[in-house]
Amino acid sequence: MRRFTHYRYWLALIVFSVAVSAQVSVGKRNAVSSDPKSKMLDAAQLLRDLQTLSADDMEGRSADRPSIQKARDYVEKRFRESGIQPLGASFRQDFEIRSRGSNEVLAGINFIGQIKGRKHADKYIIVTAHYDHDGIKNGEIYNGADDNASGTAALFAVASYFKKHQPDHSLIFAAFDAEERGLQGARHFVANLPVKKESILLNINMDMISRSDKGELYAVGTYHYPHLKPAIEAAAKKSEIKLLTGHDRAEQGRDDWTFQSDHGAFHREKIPFIYFGVEDHKDYHRPTDDFANIQPEFYVRAVETIIMAVIGFDKEN
Repeated sequence: MRRFTHYRYWLALIVFSVAVSAQVSVGKRNAVSSDPKSKMLDAAQLLRDLQTLSADDMEGRSADRPSIQKARDYVEKRFRESGIQPLGASFRQDFEIRSRGSNEVLAGINFIGQIKGRKHADKYIIVTAHYDHDGIKNGEIYNGADDNASGTAALFAVASYFKKHQPDHSLIFAAFDAEERGLQGARHFVANLPVKKESILLNINMDMISRSDKGELYAVGTYHYPHLKPAIEAAAKKSEIKLLTGHDRAEQGRDDWTFQSDHGAFHREKIPFIYFGVEDHKDYHRPTDDFANIQPEFYVRAVETIIMAVIGFDKEN
C-alpha cells in the first residue's frame, strides 16, 4: 500500500512536470508567434482586423449570405478609423454581381477612399485588396483568413501609416467585392474609375500575404513593368523576410499570376501593377484557411515590406 502510494506520487509528479513544461513551451511559442512587434504599424490591430474578418460569424464573406453586411460594415468602419477619406459622397461603389451560367444577380459593394498627397495630389497610386471569400459550402465555413482577410486588414495598416506620414502622391484605397466570382469588383472599378486613367501611376494589389513556410513574399509584375523593379529591390534589402520577384511570365502556365487576382483588371487596361502574395499552401480555398493557421510574425513583416515598397514607389515617381 505505501509502495503503491509512493509510486502514484512520483507518477503524478512526472505527469504534472510534463504538463507544465508543455504549457511553458506552448506559451513561449505563442508569445513569439502571436505577439510580433513593429515600429511601422500597430501589429496587434492588424491581427485583430484579420481575426475579425475571418471569424465564423462572417460566414465566409460571400455576397449570397446575409452576414456579408457585417463584413461590409466592418470594412467601412475601419476605412474611417484608418484615416481614409471618401472620394465622393461615400466610400461605397455599388455594382451588380452576376453568376456564370445563371440569372442570379447579387448586390456588390466596393469601398473606395483616399489619402491626399502633399506634392502631387493629382497623381495616384491605387492600393487594393478583395474582402470577399467563398462563403459556406456543404455546411462548412470557408473563412478565408489568408485569402483574403490578410490583404484587407493590410489595407487599413497601410492607410494608417500614410495618414501619419503623408505621401507625395495621393493614395487611393479600394476594398473589392466579388474577386472570387471572376474579379467582378475590380473590373467594375476599372471600368468606372473615380479619377482619370492617365493620372494613375500604378496598382498595388495584396492577396494572400499572411503565411509562408519558406518566409517568402512575391512581388509580381516587374517582368511586365521593369521600371517598378528598383523600388522592389530597395524594399527587399530592408525587409526581414524574403521578397522575391517572378510568377509573371506566360510560359510559366498556372504559375503565371499575372491575371490571377484583381491586379489583372488593371493590367488589361495597361495600368502598371505590382501584386504581393505568397505561393499556394495546403489550406488554399479550403475551410481550414483559418486565423489559427496564419503566421503572425511573417504577416507583420510582410505588411511592413509592402509599406516600404509603397514608400519607394511614392518617392520614385
